[in-house]
Amino acid sequence: MRQLILRRLLQTIPMLFFVSVVCFTMIKLAPGDPVLSFVTPNMHADDIERIRHNLGLDKPAYIQYFIWIKEIAQGDFGYSLVNHQPVLDQILDRLPATAGLMGSAILLAVLLAIPLGLIAGANRNRWADKLINFISYIGISVPLFWLAILLMYLFAIKLHLLPSMGMRTIGVESAVDVLKHGILPCSVLAFGFLATYVRYIRSSTIGQLKEEYVQIQYAFGSKKSTILFRHVMKHVLLPVITLLGMSMGDLVAGAIVTETVFSWPGIGSLGMTAVKGMDYPVIMGITLFSSLMLIIGNLVADILYSFVDPRIKLKG
Repeated sequence: MRQLILRRLLQTIPMLFFVSVVCFTMIKLAPGDPVLSFVTPNMHADDIERIRHNLGLDKPAYIQYFIWIKEIAQGDFGYSLVNHQPVLDQILDRLPATAGLMGSAILLAVLLAIPLGLIAGANRNRWADKLINFISYIGISVPLFWLAILLMYLFAIKLHLLPSMGMRTIGVESAVDVLKHGILPCSVLAFGFLATYVRYIRSSTIGQLKEEYVQIQYAFGSKKSTILFRHVMKHVLLPVITLLGMSMGDLVAGAIVTETVFSWPGIGSLGMTAVKGMDYPVIMGITLFSSLMLIIGNLVADILYSFVDPRIKLKG
């Protein structure tokens, strides 16, 4: 297992190289000049060219790329053009907020999706199935930003039950305060994945209920709930784990939207601020870092998959 994990990690090197080339090319093709963020009304053309030279932007693009990728390999993601802080430090400062939001959202989605999907599959075409399906369709159809605004208006503005912005109240250092701030963004981010997971688990449950081992359990007089949660559930975990790996990209994209709407101080909101300010080093650093997280997330999903079903082995 250790060798297989090491092999998969080594496979990430060419993938990250490809991502870095695409990221660098897209930034170079993007409109705008990062030097303009340094320009003041009294600045002369020579001063502007000196800034461009100091930033290395007067060199050919391929040389700029190799300089950038060499520094990345040494753990240097460069400095922000806006606040002049190290990019890696900014990403690591925001990482706990994003990881907490994404982790709690996925955990909430999975914990709710498994029983809901099992109940829907076991009660096919009955009122419980139709109700859960209706909620699932809403979750799949409704855009995250619209749902975020709706919940913010309802629970924060009208009912005054939950805070609408940020991660904590200014001057308050309390885990309960952070938890209250995280309820709305976590719920919004989890809702879209919950709907997708429920649909897959429902379909898988319907298929499993036709299997011979289920009919044998019924013949021995086992209760329906026992069959569902003791025997069927372990089989429907496989598509859930597969979905976890496949949904990592959507999770990152959803986190960017959610963090922006709720002013959650994570990597997503940092990225949006960087895009608005044409802070290219931060944009490239976040893109590369997010790609690495996606690759690691998929690797973890593959490893979990092999643990749940020992018949499945990781293959290079």
